[in-house]
Amino acid sequence: MAARLVKQCTYLLREATRLSPAMAPVSRLRLARTAHKTLTFSAISHSSHSPGSLTELVEKDQVFTPYPERQEIDRLIEKATSPQELLELVGGDQSLHHNHAALILIRLSHLLSEKPEDKALLIQDIRFQQLLHLVSSQIATVWHGTLVKLLRSLYILALPGTSKELQSVEQEVRWRLRRLKYKHLVFLAESCAASMQEQHSKELLAELLVHLERRWTEIEDGRTVVAIMMKAGHLSESLMNRLEDKCLELVEQFGPDELRKVLMTLAAQSRRSVPLLRAISYHLVQKPLPLTKGMLLDLAYAYGKLSFHQTQVSQRLAADLLSLMPNLTSGEVARCTKSFAFLKWLNLPLFEAFAQHILDRAQNVTLPHLCSMLLAFARLNFHPEKEDQFFNLVHERLESALASLEPTLQVDLVWALCVLRQVQEVELQAVLNPGFHTRFLEGKCLKDQSTLQKLLHINATALLEHPDYKGPLLPASALASKPSAPDKKMTPLQKELQETLKVLLGSSERGCLEVATRYGWVLDAEVLLDADGQFLPLRDFVAPHLAQPVGSQPLPLGAKRVAFLRWEFPNFNSRSKDLLGRFVLARRHMLAAGFLLVDVPYYEWVELKSEWQKGAYLKDKMRKAVAEELAK
Repeated sequence: MAARLVKQCTYLLREATRLSPAMAPVSRLRLARTAHKTLTFSAISHSSHSPGSLTELVEKDQVFTPYPERQEIDRLIEKATSPQELLELVGGDQSLHHNHAALILIRLSHLLSEKPEDKALLIQDIRFQQLLHLVSSQIATVWHGTLVKLLRSLYILALPGTSKELQSVEQEVRWRLRRLKYKHLVFLAESCAASMQEQHSKELLAELLVHLERRWTEIEDGRTVVAIMMKAGHLSESLMNRLEDKCLELVEQFGPDELRKVLMTLAAQSRRSVPLLRAISYHLVQKPLPLTKGMLLDLAYAYGKLSFHQTQVSQRLAADLLSLMPNLTSGEVARCTKSFAFLKWLNLPLFEAFAQHILDRAQNVTLPHLCSMLLAFARLNFHPEKEDQFFNLVHERLESALASLEPTLQVDLVWALCVLRQVQEVELQAVLNPGFHTRFLEGKCLKDQSTLQKLLHINATALLEHPDYKGPLLPASALASKPSAPDKKMTPLQKELQETLKVLLGSSERGCLEVATRYGWVLDAEVLLDADGQFLPLRDFVAPHLAQPVGSQPLPLGAKRVAFLRWEFPNFNSRSKDLLGRFVLARRHMLAAGFLLVDVPYYEWVELKSEWQKGAYLKDKMRKAVAEELAK
């Protein structure tokens, strides 16, 4: 068998050498393909017969249609500047071969891409219909590269999905998907994926995604993987997983723009791929990549959207943006502030520069941008040095515009002012008015419930921090505690804290766990201590902080209410022991309500190894809270 195979090879190579000088390049390509197919057939054949003439094989097996030499019509198509010039070529003296009609359609789509009003007239033109018919009748002979561009052009020209010519081209693409080069598949994904969805070509799109996934190892450069990820990654979970693996393999070759595109794609899909984010962060830190203003803003947005904290990246973004501050617009400053707020990264010099930027351009700052800044400052509990000037500007803008804003945004803004201790009585009245808040009291969706929670905090601010406030306030029915979600999973810190408190208290009469207050906050635990520091039966005494008090006896002289508040890792600013604004507001309200606070932060609790240590820790915290109160 081996001897016959060697004999076949020798004969074919000798025949190829004899014919090659007289053959055109395309004919040689067909010859090589035909020789390869003959070799393959001979290797698996069980009979030993001699092949016929290689020239006969080439003539019989038309593997490729040769691309004709460049003609005058090719130049005319390229130089055409209007659709009429191209349509005049149809039926004229020039002879159109199978690719010319496709090239004319491609050129037409390019000329009309920015003139949608002319597309409808073009589709009605008889010469355009002739072009479509010619292409459809010879579609099998159109070359691969031209075919994929033709499909994109037909989508751009807005042919209806029921068009037979469009369906013919789509079907031909489906038949050739296995033979197309990967770059052609990428071109289809980049330029046609969205149109396939709109044109209901779901079968073609599904097959394209399958082929992109199966042949993902053919990706050799960063531009290709980024292009597929941006255009088609969101359409297939398995394809996106493959592309993330390929990104990890090629990330060293990525430039700053490709890194930006990958991060923005992950952010748009909310894909928190930690290995890929770590790899990108490493290269952003280690390589001296030049980052433009737009890149810095996009990177800050992506890291914030994905809540991925990388200290060195955040430091570099803050430093580079600080140096570009004079060149930023108010919109870019607001966007950047919001991104860092999502990231929970409070860089004091940068945020001071943000505030100063707004003050310097106070006349030109739009209300939406100012609102974004205010919400970001409240999230991070940031108070600028020129606090009075900044909040005077805020109150001045909101005075006339607050009532015209979307109701949920009105609540968010007043709540933010409460967090920053800058809310005014007129702003409290605006959102606590019965005509305003009724829609949220009756709402069932999560957004309405979240807004109602903020209204409870605003109501608590009016009660506890504004003694001269005359009303209105939320009705008693709104202050009733809402049951927590039954599927809400307890955190390890929460579970351990409750177990330790149960052992410490010894009896349920001495304290309560998970206490929902009328102020919109939930205490991890509440106990009542007498003047000697001994536990009192909690349920026997009045509790004005509850929406539905259970006790009737007044508190004994010297008795003190103690609230336990645990603080998890997400409750703090990134790489800091400073609480976010929301939780600073909770502490203020509980102190104003007369509680002594026992704070249990995660970074202290994690150091406690035994149950004895945890119990001793809580006892010591209570003693310190009582001692600090007596010292006042």
